[in-house]
Amino acid sequence: MKVKTLFLSAVVFFGSIVYAESVQDLEKEIGSMLMVGFYGTSVSEKSQICQDIKRYDLAGVILFDYNPIDKNKPKNIASKEQLKTLSAQLQACSKDKKLLIALDQEGGKVQRLKSQYGFYGKFPSAAGVSKMSSADTLEAYRKMGKELKDAGINYDLAPVVDLAINSKNHVIYELGRSYGANPKDVATSATLFLQAMHEEGVLTSLKHFPGHGSSLGDTHKGYVDVTKSWSKQELEPFKLLKSEADSIMVAHVFNASIDPKYPATLSKATVQGLLRDEIGFQGVVITDDLQMGAIAKSYSLSQTLKLAIGAGDDILLFGNQLDPKNVVSTEKLVKTIKELIKNGEVDRDDIQDASARVQRLKSSLP
Repeated sequence: MKVKTLFLSAVVFFGSIVYAESVQDLEKEIGSMLMVGFYGTSVSEKSQICQDIKRYDLAGVILFDYNPIDKNKPKNIASKEQLKTLSAQLQACSKDKKLLIALDQEGGKVQRLKSQYGFYGKFPSAAGVSKMSSADTLEAYRKMGKELKDAGINYDLAPVVDLAINSKNHVIYELGRSYGANPKDVATSATLFLQAMHEEGVLTSLKHFPGHGSSLGDTHKGYVDVTKSWSKQELEPFKLLKSEADSIMVAHVFNASIDPKYPATLSKATVQGLLRDEIGFQGVVITDDLQMGAIAKSYSLSQTLKLAIGAGDDILLFGNQLDPKNVVSTEKLVKTIKELIKNGEVDRDDIQDASARVQRLKSSLP
């Protein structure tokens, strides 16, 4: 009886170990799909973000300078030395030291590394670049790439390859974020951006698929329908650059001609169907911030995660930047996805496929 009891105890013991390891593996697979924003200009081993990076093997973090909770304090970026130290602290929390540390550094109106923090802060907008020579463009972008690398940033959520085809567009055209209306010209300028970033070991992301240039609304605020204004030429820059792109960011725009039910970020017809199957892009697909109004006002967190994973997105971005009252924890994201898997609403194979693509992207880092 004692032998039998010991045997059963051993089975239970080792079974518990296997179960625990299985749970940890699943959590890390889920974590490798998540990029989150956090508050703080420095981190330690005790910081929540550091604990999350370690526990879940997070894909990455996204940094911001503007602090929506306290305008008098920086959120993540205060100075060159501080940012360099913060980046090193974040990497120290990472197992493979290849945590994706991301921000939006396009030039013009959108550059997180501002002169007030000691950075150059005067990089030209895409519209400005369109008037420059290739040599001058490359020089400017090399300077940008070096500044990012020196600060420990290894993932720039840029360049914008939307077309400047709607002069009433508030978020692309009016902010000078587009290289122009001609897809080939846009691809040429974007190629110089990619070249300069890659020389410094900085990864990039083309945005915003399948095209935000024709829109009238702002997806930060709410629902934006481009069905009547969008044209297939907006896909051309993505087609031309698909082999050079590290990743592609999907927009929250709704286009009934592609998917009559869901916005692009949550649309399998858009991500898997159009971007992967038709255009042939097999790299990492990252969502625009899933807390933006176009998504958050229409879908619950559980619905958002279910649809985004099912659509074929690889990195789910939660910036924790737009609504200080609705900061979502990494733990909540992981728990919600685990519940979706348990209920059969999310296929673990989709998560494993996404995790593999993210790991390939990270392996390309120096």
